[in-house]
Amino acid sequence: MRVLEEVLDQGGQALLLVPEIGLTPQLVSRFELRLGFKPVVTHSGLSEGQRLQAWAMARSGLARLVIGTRSALFLPMSGLHLIILDEEHDASFKQQDGFRYSSRDVAVKRAAGLGVPVVLGTATPSLETYSNAASKRYSWHRLRQRATGANEPRWRVLDLIQQNIAGGISSVARKAIGETLGKGEQALIFLNRRGYAPVILCHECGWHADCKRCDANMTWHMASRRLLCHHCDSAMPVPVMCPDCGADALQGAGEGTEQLEQMLSKTFPETPLLRFDRDTVRKKGEFERLSEQVKSGESCLLVGTQMLAKGHHFPKVTLVVIVNLDQARDSADFRALERMGQWMLQVAGRAGRDQLAGEVILQTHYPQHQALLTLLSSGYEAFAAEICKERQTACLPPFSYQALLRSDAHRKEDVRAFLNQSKQCFPVGEARIYGPFPAMMERRSGRTRWYLLVQADTR
Repeated sequence: MRVLEEVLDQGGQALLLVPEIGLTPQLVSRFELRLGFKPVVTHSGLSEGQRLQAWAMARSGLARLVIGTRSALFLPMSGLHLIILDEEHDASFKQQDGFRYSSRDVAVKRAAGLGVPVVLGTATPSLETYSNAASKRYSWHRLRQRATGANEPRWRVLDLIQQNIAGGISSVARKAIGETLGKGEQALIFLNRRGYAPVILCHECGWHADCKRCDANMTWHMASRRLLCHHCDSAMPVPVMCPDCGADALQGAGEGTEQLEQMLSKTFPETPLLRFDRDTVRKKGEFERLSEQVKSGESCLLVGTQMLAKGHHFPKVTLVVIVNLDQARDSADFRALERMGQWMLQVAGRAGRDQLAGEVILQTHYPQHQALLTLLSSGYEAFAAEICKERQTACLPPFSYQALLRSDAHRKEDVRAFLNQSKQCFPVGEARIYGPFPAMMERRSGRTRWYLLVQADTR
């Protein structure tokens, strides 16, 4: 804020990028209160006319401060003197389709070209940023206390093996939630999976609802009585009987936010329950309405996905329950551990942000995992250093560079033929080439996807 005030006092323009549209309303009010004027906002949720107006104000210099999501980086700003990325580690800053780019990397490049500073703000830096800071390519300013001056929350790790589980929540966590609500405080339950259950299956014959266009299961959404593919948006009604054997034995496997909401509503019927996910905040202004209800301070339960994990200041939230991060750890992506640690600390950061002490309950089947133990005992910096050593041993980024050539078509033969032909174009010995191999989800929206991975020690 102080760096920003200095730039604006000197007549310069500043650009602030945030990962989520949901974060912009509270940010705008904070900056307006501090700076005395309303920043210009731009993101994909606005109309074309509103975005054109923001573009024109940025270009003319009338917009002194612009707050936006990743595409705001390309606004023409003649007097740009400062770029800030909030939550620089966030995957939302990377555009994966169409025009592909990383806002973080382009922001650094744009700032370097203009000769102006760029601030990458985060409590859990990406390993690329951590590596640049550790090697002194970047200046590193460590903030050793929370913004509000509150103490760090206390961690409690629950081993889920042989635990009494209902709707994904252990009896120990349910008891802690009850105690928190009994004190008139708020509890936040985090599960990064929307819907009622990630799959519906037949208990008699094993049939399960899979998407006809993707290599994925259809997610059961009980409220809308639909099965929905979260990858291509295909939808179908929930069958009454098993389509294969005709048995009345269909049931959900696994949990989603909808199931958590249902279970917790029955367990704590007197407590208001607010669900934050893409299904509940589709309507314009709904996210702000729910947030204001939380900030009013009344005792309530919050259930939500990653949209609750970052940036929000809810003073009365004292308990955070992380239902299951094991699926993040088990991903085939080499960045899985890094992202697990980031999610854990970002969600935990919602607990005890004001005068009241905070507690975080982490449910896991792997309480003795080495990276988890390092994170909890020594903090994110030691955790990042440990993963960096593993990456260096394996010659993975940020200690090497990768390019991924993705091909997709209706016929698998066409994809493989194209990638095999492409493979011959690379000079022998200058890079290591892996593949062709299928994507983690080989078929998506009716098209087959395969990869060719190129890796080298230099760009």
